[in-house]
Amino acid sequence: KMGLWKGSLTSSGVFLLQMGWGDLGAFGEPSKETPNLDQMAAEGMLFLDFYTASPLCSPSRAALLTGRLPVRNGFYTTNGHARNAYTPQEIVGGIPDSELLLPELLKKAGYTNKIIGKWHLGHRPQFHPLRHGFDEWFGSPNCHFGPYNSTERPNIPVYRDWEMVGRYYEDFKIDLKTGEANLTQLYLQEALDFISKQQASQQPFFLYWAIDATHAPVYASKQFLGTSQRGLYGDAVREIDDSVGKILKHLQQLGISENTFVFFTSDNGAALISAPKQGGSNGPFLCGKQTTFEGGMREPAIAWWPGHIPAGGVSRQLGSVMDLFSTSLSLAGLQPPSDRQIDGIDLLPVILQGKLIDRPIFYYRGNELMAVRAGLYKAHYWTWSNSWEEHSKGIDFCPGQSVAGVTTHTQEEHTYLPLLFHLGRDPGEKYPLSFASEEYQRAVEHLSGLVQQHRATLVPGQPQLNVCDQAVMNWAPPGCEKLGKCLKAPESDPKKCSWPH
Repeated sequence: KMGLWKGSLTSSGVFLLQMGWGDLGAFGEPSKETPNLDQMAAEGMLFLDFYTASPLCSPSRAALLTGRLPVRNGFYTTNGHARNAYTPQEIVGGIPDSELLLPELLKKAGYTNKIIGKWHLGHRPQFHPLRHGFDEWFGSPNCHFGPYNSTERPNIPVYRDWEMVGRYYEDFKIDLKTGEANLTQLYLQEALDFISKQQASQQPFFLYWAIDATHAPVYASKQFLGTSQRGLYGDAVREIDDSVGKILKHLQQLGISENTFVFFTSDNGAALISAPKQGGSNGPFLCGKQTTFEGGMREPAIAWWPGHIPAGGVSRQLGSVMDLFSTSLSLAGLQPPSDRQIDGIDLLPVILQGKLIDRPIFYYRGNELMAVRAGLYKAHYWTWSNSWEEHSKGIDFCPGQSVAGVTTHTQEEHTYLPLLFHLGRDPGEKYPLSFASEEYQRAVEHLSGLVQQHRATLVPGQPQLNVCDQAVMNWAPPGCEKLGKCLKAPESDPKKCSWPH
């Protein structure tokens, strides 16, 4: 995800995409195929301990835009214990009206807000991003899965503002055989044009660049296909890197880079289930997307603001995508809402003054708090990769990384004796500390106190990801009649969604 903020500051941007901690040269990826992101890191600040709020896309995006854990903002399910859930076409729910999103609040400071790419917070009309603070949208409400046959499932629509302008695989081509698609180039041009337009009118802006080329099925445009040592996934990463470079250069050429705060990060760890051909790297960390091990939730993160952020900075601050909510409001001279619990913190003292703020990181999977980190210690209260049944079908979130008693295929509770890791000595979570050691007892006592405080203030939101209905899929989105692309919806038949992971 990429973000650009523009206000008293003039502009602001957040770039968000599915990418692993180990996918960038700045984080040690050996092929060194991300020169622009590496340069962004060299000119700004690298966060080595930055986390998403969920090991899956939709809840992470809801957390970023609300500053609140998914269990608070409703982006979770109670249909099963500790189950990941997101917003496929069948989902009935979406971002509740009661939630205050970052663009809604930035409007108070005069910002114009645009989302480019995947929204993923509900596709029914009441969940449309322009109803939740955005002024412009070019992108899709769901993942680019398909192609579908238009009878059992419709292809995903692509919107410009309020109305669809076509569908994936029909009007916006994705070649599943070659991996060719021009979507990243379209998203890049949208970003450049939006920035130019706002600068010409001296309008403060927020750009949320949420592209999805590294989400399976992976794609890249023709000029990048076959150019990476890492195959098609690497081609997609190279195109994203090139796009980031062009956006940053555009800000510099317009003379607004010193008034623009930009942040690059991901919504979950690399999807190792798609590896090796369509999956990224989580570096030294255990497992990947869908899990609450480090590989599922620790993300690459770079802050860039020339003239303000000292170049070449590296921070060990425990950060979260939810912090982008509070930090963005602070940049715009606004306070976070006081009528609800906000989980994000303002990172400006960290970014501008090099301070470290003591705070925990909570690792949720659906309705369950799976783990907590404070300092260098991480305690697991539950462990689970995925079920034996799913694993036997070839669904593996930890390929080649089995750790006995840790990457379990049944949900294992460790509430009374948490599994404790020292992430400084053991970033791969392979060696639990001895229950009998003084170090274990001291650390667990501290972490358990943080968990008790957290649970005492936790008021779960109404779960939005429990009910599915084929009738609510993208059969006839607004604008379909102008294109002759409306499809007949089946009769409504709401059911409990099934979430196997």
